[in-house]
Amino acid sequence: MRVNRILLSSALVVVALVIQVSVLARLHLPGAVPDLLLLTVLGLAMVYGHVGGALVGFGAGLLADLAPPADHAAGRYALVLCVIGYCAGLIRPENGRLKSATGPMAVVVAAAVGSTLLYAGVGALVGDTAARHVGLPGLLFSAALYDLLLAPFVVPGIMWLARRSDNDPLTDTSPAAKAGDISSGWLSSGTGLHIGSQRGGLGALKAKARTRSTRVGRIKGVKRL
Repeated sequence: MRVNRILLSSALVVVALVIQVSVLARLHLPGAVPDLLLLTVLGLAMVYGHVGGALVGFGAGLLADLAPPADHAAGRYALVLCVIGYCAGLIRPENGRLKSATGPMAVVVAAAVGSTLLYAGVGALVGDTAARHVGLPGLLFSAALYDLLLAPFVVPGIMWLARRSDNDPLTDTSPAAKAGDISSGWLSSGTGLHIGSQRGGLGALKAKARTRSTRVGRIKGVKRL
């Protein structure tokens, strides 16, 4: 990963973990806790791709495993977020832009449910049966609901910061400018004319039209004489 990606990812993961532990975990909401760390990994993975998403997810999960008040085996949440980050990075579009919010929202729901199931499954392998006592269906529903409500305020901003840190030209190019470039390229390739600007092109066409009309007038005058 690039240095700017590492610095930005580290800062965002630390901030998300601090907010989740000090604020969200103390709200005492029914069911699960809103997973701000998961949303941060999703936002970065949908910009950096599957490899970057897996690396960010592993680092974020390992930090969450070691940070207090963690009461589970180290590496458990790192494995979960590594898998989630890899899978989320697979949906990254080739042009770097998402056409609608439906896809990311579906990814958030799938990630919330998948991370909860994977975390419970890994816990069952190591002898942790806490998920059975809490109630897995209610835990899945509350995790998906909380993350879905929090996602519109977190994921778009993280994706924008990730693109800015990479100096992505998509963040500086407006649709109008892109449309202008496409139209000018189409005109130049279709007519063979190299049009520098709209005013210059129109002026050249008008000058040619005047020259042709003047020549026609002269020819007609000579014929009449």
